[in-house]
Amino acid sequence: MEVAVAPRSTLTALAFVVGGIALGTASGLIPGLHANNMALLLAGVAPSVPGPPLPVGMAMLAAGVVHTFLEIVPTLALGVPDPAMAVAALPGHRLVLEGRGREALRLSALGSGIAVLLAAPLAIPVTRMMVAVWPLVRANLSVVLLGVVGVLVLTERSLASMAVGVFAFVTSAMLGIATLDLSPEAPLAAGGVLAPLFAGLFGAPVLIDAIGGEGVPPQDDPAVALSKGGLTGLSGLGTVAGAVVGYVPAVSSAVAATLALLAVPGRYGARGFVVTTSGVNTANTIFALFALVALGAPRTGVLVAVEEAGVPLSLPHLLAAVALSAVVGFALVLAVGDRYLLAVGRLDPTHLSVVVLVGLGGVGYLFAGPVGVGCYVAATIIGLVPARFRARRAHLMGVLIGPILIG
Repeated sequence: MEVAVAPRSTLTALAFVVGGIALGTASGLIPGLHANNMALLLAGVAPSVPGPPLPVGMAMLAAGVVHTFLEIVPTLALGVPDPAMAVAALPGHRLVLEGRGREALRLSALGSGIAVLLAAPLAIPVTRMMVAVWPLVRANLSVVLLGVVGVLVLTERSLASMAVGVFAFVTSAMLGIATLDLSPEAPLAAGGVLAPLFAGLFGAPVLIDAIGGEGVPPQDDPAVALSKGGLTGLSGLGTVAGAVVGYVPAVSSAVAATLALLAVPGRYGARGFVVTTSGVNTANTIFALFALVALGAPRTGVLVAVEEAGVPLSLPHLLAAVALSAVVGFALVLAVGDRYLLAVGRLDPTHLSVVVLVGLGGVGYLFAGPVGVGCYVAATIIGLVPARFRARRAHLMGVLIGPILIG
């Protein structure tokens, strides 16, 4: 038996994947950049890139996967609030304030890594099931999304938090309805208002809360407190939730993780949220790829870019890019994360927060011009509401759900 080997094609594909890993590293570690933005930029320049479309698509997927591993690093290091606000802080920031940031990095890497191992064998049976039920889901998508919103609201800790959740959902939905169809002129052709909207809703409020704080305190050893069974179970929960995100539009990783954790014992706390959310983010990449192949429906910005670039949907090649970038992403979290936390801990948190806030405004301008800056400011005002009144930030996903409900 003869085995045909195409070393030139293999080396070309590998070079593109390495390039995608580099882009995903940049988007994961630089505040305000997102894998979707990088992928859309790649889609814009894809026609002029020398090389076949398939390696370009492999680079896009590699960027997206590495981003899902590394995004935890700036998330933990930036926007750490004053200890007095620990109760209202993000789960990851609570671990940092307790000196467990290095553990949180490893929890996230393990959550993402285990999710890749679990999602790969589950993707085919889950896809077959979703293909069978998708016509029913599509016909009743508004009911499904309203059900998700209802569960998020009704599981808040108090009536006041429920009211705040409804307010955050409605106002963010109105913002999405008013802005998502805009096509403003901007310095970057492959732009849009989604980048400034998300920066304002989810990034800026955290940074504002960090102004005047003490920044990243000294961190303890990186030992992981969760058992192997707990890690596997939480990652598995994240994998299943990632399947939902991969197939149902407008259900974000944070929303899916929040719903999934309702079934998790409270003893896992912030650690459970970090592991589960990381698992959702990474598993989503795999399930969304299968959703694109089976349903022709791209569910992430990366896969929208893949479709726009006319990438052939060769699952063996694309999954190979996912596997390789997942291994590299896991290693990068361990290699870079601790140093990132240490470096940020040496900086003045107020100056750093202000610089990043301005930088996010600059990103909004690059992607959507003056309109993007306006979207960023408006989204920031709305995004401040949940944290101020002890409600979940997941309600802000109304920015995507609202337009679908009225569409």
